[in-house]
Amino acid sequence: MSVAKGADLSHSSSVPPTHEGSDASDRPLRSRVPRSLLAFRSIGLVAVHGLIFSAVYALAFLVRFDGAIPSVELALVASTLPIVVGVKLLAILATGSHRGWLRYVTFADLVKLVEATTLGSIGFALTCLLIGDIETIPHAIFILDWAGTVLVLSAARGVSRLVRERLHPWLASRSYERVLVAGSGEASETLVRKLRTSSLLKMRVVGFLDADKASHGLMVAGLPILGALEEARRIAARYRVDTVLVPSPSYSSRAIRALVASCGEIGVKVKVVPGFEALLSGGLTVQPRDVDINDLLCREPVRLDTDSVNAFLNGKMVLVTGASGSIGSVICRQVLAFRPAGIVLVDHNENGIFYLERELHALRPECPLYPCIGNIADANRLRTLFGRYRPQVVLHAAAHKHVPLMEANPGEAVKNNVLGTRTLVEEALRHQVEAFVMISTDKAVNPTSVMGACKRMAEMVVESLSGLTGTRLVTVRFGNVLGSTGSVVPIFKEQIRTGGPITVTHPDMTRFFMTIPEAAQLVLQAGALGSSGEIFVLDMGEPVKVLALARDMIRRSGLQEGRDIEIVFTGLRPGEKLFEELYNASEARLPTTHPKIFRAKHAALSSAKVWDHFNDLAKVIDGAPEDVIAALIDAVPGYRPGRSLAPRALETASDRTVDPSDSSSAERFGVASREETTLAS
Repeated sequence: MSVAKGADLSHSSSVPPTHEGSDASDRPLRSRVPRSLLAFRSIGLVAVHGLIFSAVYALAFLVRFDGAIPSVELALVASTLPIVVGVKLLAILATGSHRGWLRYVTFADLVKLVEATTLGSIGFALTCLLIGDIETIPHAIFILDWAGTVLVLSAARGVSRLVRERLHPWLASRSYERVLVAGSGEASETLVRKLRTSSLLKMRVVGFLDADKASHGLMVAGLPILGALEEARRIAARYRVDTVLVPSPSYSSRAIRALVASCGEIGVKVKVVPGFEALLSGGLTVQPRDVDINDLLCREPVRLDTDSVNAFLNGKMVLVTGASGSIGSVICRQVLAFRPAGIVLVDHNENGIFYLERELHALRPECPLYPCIGNIADANRLRTLFGRYRPQVVLHAAAHKHVPLMEANPGEAVKNNVLGTRTLVEEALRHQVEAFVMISTDKAVNPTSVMGACKRMAEMVVESLSGLTGTRLVTVRFGNVLGSTGSVVPIFKEQIRTGGPITVTHPDMTRFFMTIPEAAQLVLQAGALGSSGEIFVLDMGEPVKVLALARDMIRRSGLQEGRDIEIVFTGLRPGEKLFEELYNASEARLPTTHPKIFRAKHAALSSAKVWDHFNDLAKVIDGAPEDVIAALIDAVPGYRPGRSLAPRALETASDRTVDPSDSSSAERFGVASREETTLAS
């Protein structure tokens, strides 16, 4: 791999970048105010407090004597004024309540102020008792002085915040976005307070939306609850709202999806504000973001059972194939969180591995990383890696996944997805790894594409080899991954960026979608759950129409279909089908210990028959495409290619015969058969 001159290959951590767009008010006070100014400010505040104490004490006598203080009492005021001011200043300094930043005064600050004032009043009374003046001071003065001090100091602190939160935004309201906040709970109230104190976000909240009809018309943080989320479109139009803010995770993905669709029709944006988990991790500020495509899943994201996964990975040497890919890289990041003994990063993409290693090292410098360039179909390379690093867990994410490209190059699909998987599994068995997890796809169910047929064949290979040793061999099957390289979401984003049109193959095309983190979590969870020879499937909810997804992305980009950007239907591409499936007719859906993960149970495979088909595929991978597809038709039950090459391939398949006498026993799937499968590499 060539490295540019001067490139930094060290693993030293870099200085975290500054966030130029962050609100200055979010930075620490000491970083924004010079030390000398802080000292001057403290002296000034003490002086102001002294003047207030003097004025309130005199005012207490005026109130007590109805505005006409007798001369005797005036002399008493003059003699005791230094005492009351001095004692109260000591109380304020002792409690530190004078250090409150007026623009951000809170209820907690007012409580501390009451405590300091009470302490000062008690101290003043005790001092007068000691010096014998307490009998000469009317007892009502102590109460009036305490109440007046609390009232004046609280008002002084509140006025600054009132001007900042109400008067200034009102004067500048023409340049501010008018926003609604979804929900009226603690997260929404906190968000409103943040918006009131931020000078950079420039948002003025006009009210709340809440599902509880009984709360409609009530006030929260001085703002009305205007109606339900379902009424957002009407309310937004009535109050000339520009944006609806949704504190995460206040509402389900389905509700957000409906909100985006409703508000998008009148040009109102919907933005999601990160939850407190992200804030406390230090990774985010309270900056509203556009609705992410992950928010539009028709179900709630699946979460890990971290205890079982921790037992599966903690302290283990883990080998990940396809490590620099969209899913493989997220798998590596999630594995890192469970503190493995080390991670072997295997991929043929040298640049991807280079940057992935640097990223992982920055996340956890103490974890050993072993970047390895190699191809999973290279048996000698794999044998070297397994012998050197002795992995205990193998997570197999490497595969050719692009459906139309694999239709045009079926031999390469077989080499990588089928023969490469076979070679990798054999090395795992040879070196007695604890667990092997292969990633498959819903396209393997009743496949119509070369990629799907190859993945189904790989599932069959993994299953047929299970039970030969103590290695647990399991397969994970899931649908389309949102945001992965080459998937529909990045393509739609690029088409929107360039002004369109957005290309959708068919108006009725539906797909099961999941997020990249979900896909990675499912792989780890399956490794922890599986025994051997099992296929695990994620509960992916209802399938999503690709056309609806395209329209959602147009709306969340602030555009309108037909006016700003067009949607064009291009027709099904080679190998594509309208509807994907997670189970075929012969498979039963069985539960597991994880509520969102199921097992696809089907009849046992004939290992000898799988081996025969494997040999047939190995013989034709460099031949004519129709020969490769014909071999796949023979090998994969239910595979019906949907492309122009299919008739010739079907004709070739019908002429193909298998010699029963050439069938091998299950023993040929053992490690001893390595020499017979060198063609796979």
